[in-house]
Formats: sequence, structure tokens, C-alpha cells
Amino acid sequence: MIPISIKVSLDLVKSLYAKFIDWDAEMIDYETGIPSHATNTAISEDLGQVEYIMTDKTGTLTENRMIFRRCCISGVFYGNESGDALKDMKLLNAVAGGSPDVVQFLTVMAICNTVVPIKSKTGAISYKAQSQDEDALVNAAAQLHMVYANKNANILEIRFNGSVIKYEVLEILEFTSDRKRMSVVVKDCQTGKIVLLSKGADEAILPYAFVGQQTRTFIEAVEQYAQLGLRTLCLACRELREDEYQEWSLMFKEASSTLVDREWRIAEACQRLEHDFEVLGVTAIEDRLQDGVPETIETLRKAGINFWMLTGDKQNTAIQIALSCNFISPEPKGQLLLIDGKTEDEVCRSLERVLLTMRITSSEPKDVAFVVDGWALEIALKHYRKAFTELAILSRTAICCRVTPSQKAQLVELLKSCDYRTLAIGDGGNDVRMIQQADIGVGISGREGLQAARAADYSIGKFRFLKRLILVHGRYSYNRTAFLSQYSFYKSLVICFIQILCLWN
Repeated sequence: MIPISIKVSLDLVKSLYAKFIDWDAEMIDYETGIPSHATNTAISEDLGQVEYIMTDKTGTLTENRMIFRRCCISGVFYGNESGDALKDMKLLNAVAGGSPDVVQFLTVMAICNTVVPIKSKTGAISYKAQSQDEDALVNAAAQLHMVYANKNANILEIRFNGSVIKYEVLEILEFTSDRKRMSVVVKDCQTGKIVLLSKGADEAILPYAFVGQQTRTFIEAVEQYAQLGLRTLCLACRELREDEYQEWSLMFKEASSTLVDREWRIAEACQRLEHDFEVLGVTAIEDRLQDGVPETIETLRKAGINFWMLTGDKQNTAIQIALSCNFISPEPKGQLLLIDGKTEDEVCRSLERVLLTMRITSSEPKDVAFVVDGWALEIALKHYRKAFTELAILSRTAICCRVTPSQKAQLVELLKSCDYRTLAIGDGGNDVRMIQQADIGVGISGREGLQAARAADYSIGKFRFLKRLILVHGRYSYNRTAFLSQYSFYKSLVICFIQILCLWN
């Protein structure tokens, strides 16, 4: 009595659902000309049953157009009054006067990266960068007269105040989500000095400063910039002895060529060199929200969908963006609970306190969310998974900071294990694991490339299109599938009973 044709019918209409998404003129990003596209034609009705949305921040909620705004160099703050360090007369005068601290800081900004300069026929220099952060730093350094002019093989050419400085790149220690920093080893072609230049998150740079350097001012700068919702990076350097570099270089080349535990051995080799830093300063970069993000999140929350933000940014930066996006309500309507700690006991006590508060306030209309960083999350998932799972069920909103791509995937898996329908949305290669782990993956085709979009079930041009994808296409697909299933079933019943009656007569 269940018709075999129902399978064929459902496959046909699901293909049509996917075409409706492709043809939707209201989901075309007219700025870039990128249309929305459905790669998977089998799960359109699942869009109408989403319960949790796990979203990245940079490039997903924000435009991923980085603008250099402020900096702190050797304890001196620039850009605080004008809001733009590139127009701060104190900094411009320091650059014109050739201040050693400022010159060293700008040198790290200009060459501690994997950027490739491209010179046009007119002589203008543009940059091709893997990340928007690096592009913003190199362009800001160029505006401050530290111009990354040319790269020929391993020789970099820097122009500063009319003089030309050449460096030879000896090694590049690429950024990883575990180390949270990247470094380059360069040799000054004029003096012959070998220098390690590094940039990274504050927790990856400041704890490794040389003994005796006061880092309190830099910590205050990071906190101040994060409160404004700016992305922060710490810059540092260290001069290397020739014999020290030669000994380390052999170990690094051996680790790079090994076939067993290669990543682990490279990380260990990098750790041998990245210490005793001379911290030079802190940069602050602005990344604006996309249009329509707060309205989209507010509408989807009214529809009963829960939101989790998973980001690699600092806690205060993520909180400010969450407030701007309507993830959480400001006091007194909203309440933000913090899970922190460096040891198992500290995380356990913090988790129990937050869980108790969640149980008490779960019946109240107050908007309660929790914040957890990557270190505390690692401990919670490993040792207190049951308690954290209960917390995840009770909470409508969560902000997870300093998380790695593998932790993003673990959080999606955690919610799926509780039989929730999950949707993950991101824009970069570090979001691919999260997108593939979720029931529904949505990729944004943006400035980070197409890795996320190609790995996802659906690709869209902007975050605001998610509202129409879920509430229009998802809901209609769900209702149409339910109607077609019932129609096919009852049609089969009627035909069967007619045949029975004919045989009876």
C-alpha cells in the first residue's frame, strides 16, 4: 500500500527545491554578482527544521575588510584620540624622525607575512595576501612610509624614508591554530644580523617575552582594543646568534622532511625558537559587520532557533560583536556567564556555577548566554562532557572564543548527539570541518575564497540570505514534502481499495 513511486516523486521535487534556490533573484549578491547555489538536493526540507545555528565570525558576520585603526608601540598609544592611527600626528612625527621603536615595529608589520607585492606598469604597488589581516598590516605600513616594494626569490626590498633596506628570508614558520602565531627568520643584507620576527595572538606572544620586560601596558592595550570590538595582534622580535640559527635550522629541516609525526615535530622545532621575545607593540584592526546581520539574527531567534558563535578571536572582541549582532541582549535584559579556568578544578567549579545559574533562569524570560574560551572548552569536552552537554541544551546562545577548527567540529558533533538539527555556516578553510560535521552546511563565497562554499550543501553570498534560505525555502520545502508524502500515501490507499472492491464484486 506504500507506493514505490513516492521515492521517485520525492527525488524529483527535491531537485526542484534546489532549483528554486538557484533561481531566487532575492538571494543574489548584486555587489559581487554571486548567486546562491544548492549543491545538495536531498536535504532542502531539513532547512525548515533547524534548531541550532553554529556560525563563524570573521567573514561570516563581518565583511572581512580589515582596516588598520590603532596601535600601541613601546607603551605609547596611537589613534586613541582621532580613531585612526594613520592620521595621528604623534605617529607621523615619530616615523619622520626615524624613531627606532617605531621603525622596528613597522618593519615587522611590513615583512612578517606571506604577502607578495605586485608592481603595475605605472609603478604602483599592490599586494596579494592570503589573509585580510596581513593585507591590512602591509598597506598600513606602506602608508607610514615603510613600503614593501619588491620580492625576488628570497630577497625582500623595503623602502623607508628614501632609503632601501634588503632582507633575505631564511625560514618561514607558518601560522597554525595551535601555535596562534606566525614567524619569519630574516637576515639583514647590510649588517648580516639574523632576526626572528613574529606576530600572533596576545596569549601566544606576551607570555613568551624575555624575562624582565614589562608587558602590563601591552595587556592593557589588548583589553582596551578588544572592548571596542577590534581585532588585535601582538608584534615581537628576537635577534639570533649565527650558531644558534644554524643548529636550529638543521632541526627544522629534519622535522620538515620527516614522514612520521611531521606536524608535531615542526611545532616542537618552532617552539624551540619562539621564546624570549622583545615585544614591540599591539595592532588593532577593524572589521565591520555585514549589512542586515542584526536583523537576520533577531528574526531567526524569534523563530525559535538557537545561535552559537564559534570564533578564534579574543573574548572581549567576540562579546562586543555578539552585542552588535543581537546575539545577546545588553544588561539588564541579558546576562552573560563566563566559563574559565586553566586547570580541571577551576573549569569544573566554573562550569558548575554556570550550570546552576542556567537551571534557575531557564524558566525566566531573561536572555542568558555563556562564554567559554578554547582552553576551558578543551578541558570541559574531555573531562566534563556530560555537564557541558546539559549546559548546551539549556542555553539558547553561546560564544566560544579562541577555538580551533577541530573544536568547532566537536561542538557541532555534541549538539548532533543530542538529536538536534544543526546548521553550520562559515566562509573560510578553517570552517570546513564544522560545515561538514553539521546536518546542513552553508558556505559564504567571500574574500576568504571558495573552500567553505565548495564543501557546503548550500552557498550564499551574504549572511543575510540565511533568513530567506531557512524561513522561505526551508519552510516551503518542508510543507511541500509533507503534502506530497500524504498525497502519495492516500492516493495509493484509494487505488488499493478500489481494486479490492472490484475483486470482491
